[in-house]
Amino acid sequence: MPTYEYECTGCRRVFEVKQRISEAPLTTCDACGGPVRRLLSAAPFILKGDGWYVTDYPSASRKKARESETKATSTDSSATPAPSTGSPAPAPAGPAPSSSPPAGSSSD
Repeated sequence: MPTYEYECTGCRRVFEVKQRISEAPLTTCDACGGPVRRLLSAAPFILKGDGWYVTDYPSASRKKARESETKATSTDSSATPAPSTGSPAPAPAGPAPSSSPPAGSSSD
């Protein structure tokens, strides 16, 4: 059942009344008998249950997961390779290919 807030225009008293939505709004103040008007008020917003404040009050398992995430991130950033200069890598040194048969072999 919603709670409505009223203000008396005669005595300036502000009070709350629990009413059904289908009920007619109050018209007179029960203290002085003056006319009243219904005020606009913020609806209550209540979060119940687990998981609403994960970032504010994490569970033990969430704290461990967050720690491992930050460790992995810091490890990855420290192991970044040096920036490339844009030149190709040198070819490995080795024997040069020859077009002539090896020395000492004869085909007679």
